[in-house]
Amino acid sequence: MDLQEIEYTPPHLTTALHGPLEYLEIHLLEHQANIERWLRLQWQKTPAPFYTSVDLRNAGFKLAPVDTNLFPAGFNNINPTTLPLCVQAIQSAIERVNISARNVLLIPENHTRNLYYLESVATLRDILQKAGYEVRIGSLLPDLSSPLALTLPSKKSLLLEPLIREGNCVSVQGFIPCIVLLNNDLSLGRPPILEDLDQEIIPPLHVGWSNRYKSTHFSHYSQVAKEFSEQINIDPWLIDPHFRNCGKINFMKKEGYECLADNVGDLLNTIQRKYTEYNVSQPPFVIIKADAGSYGMGVMTVHSAEEILHLNRKQRSHMSSTKGGQKVRQVILQEGVYTFETWGKNNAVAEPVVYMIDHFVVGGFYRVHTTRGINENLNAPGMHFEPLAFVESCITPDQSMAPDACPNRFYAYGVIARLALLASAREFSFVNN
Repeated sequence: MDLQEIEYTPPHLTTALHGPLEYLEIHLLEHQANIERWLRLQWQKTPAPFYTSVDLRNAGFKLAPVDTNLFPAGFNNINPTTLPLCVQAIQSAIERVNISARNVLLIPENHTRNLYYLESVATLRDILQKAGYEVRIGSLLPDLSSPLALTLPSKKSLLLEPLIREGNCVSVQGFIPCIVLLNNDLSLGRPPILEDLDQEIIPPLHVGWSNRYKSTHFSHYSQVAKEFSEQINIDPWLIDPHFRNCGKINFMKKEGYECLADNVGDLLNTIQRKYTEYNVSQPPFVIIKADAGSYGMGVMTVHSAEEILHLNRKQRSHMSSTKGGQKVRQVILQEGVYTFETWGKNNAVAEPVVYMIDHFVVGGFYRVHTTRGINENLNAPGMHFEPLAFVESCITPDQSMAPDACPNRFYAYGVIARLALLASAREFSFVNN
């Protein structure tokens, strides 16, 4: 079947609270030329990261990013019709780094059994190859002494090869790369084998989770949202989740709970004031999650400060560590954003995830969960993925249609995702300076 013939059904927005969202989307449509010009100027000042994915939540009355990933997985879940966009964007991104580059060494996470992730690595490899680059995959697995061939459920093959370090150059057998492309978020730290290389590493080591905090990113995002909102005359809260962080915490030893509870209470009060202003009847909630790390681990939903003081052992254990067994010592308290988008006959909750390469929106998917609620983290076991519906929809709105028509809703996703991308770009620049 021709990929262009494949039909994808977007989630249904099940909320009566369309007013503020339509107000936002109308503004995005009316100010499209100004928005695109403003973003172009921002990329000239601060180049975008190599690739990024952004988790969004659409509450009907609010559309905001809730997480930004600088080492995105899930390339196998995006709409296949957007792959040509990915190829073009990869070419642009690599040319900006090294116009004469020929060989790319891709370094993934240390997974051999997570077949879903490995399918993403294979898709990313294929995109790079279609962009005209020779690609090999170098593994950081500590016990890998010889090439490991894997066959994936898609029937694609993957060859993981041990890294070789000679002087200030890293390679795999018979292949010296011009560029080292990380798809490993460095949650466990910066590998010595990658330090002080003469080769270009993208993204750079200092933006891994061993050096980076979500609270820093959302500080930059809040400033971006404020500047952007001034351009189109909207309330920044419509696109910006409030947040707090309160230093060190130890869930198992119950240390730092008082500070955590106080900040939860303050944040809930702040959210309630905005809910009152916009006539939102739902109760506010807060998402507590590890300030560094990914994979949806170390995340919980709370509706009151008292819940913090009465966490049971199972809850404390759940919050005490994240990917790779890393201890959670600092958390971010983020305004919970409802998702009122549902998928399928069973009305499973869904949230969009938008993918960008360089500063180009190249597609994405919906993360769908059949057993999670509208106020819960969907990045959890049991989720599945549905591709974004249209090739053009993230970049081409249709002003002749209703504000919440699919092309316009998806364009709104692309705008908000690029604001999060800009926040990451400024975060890079801030660290580098």
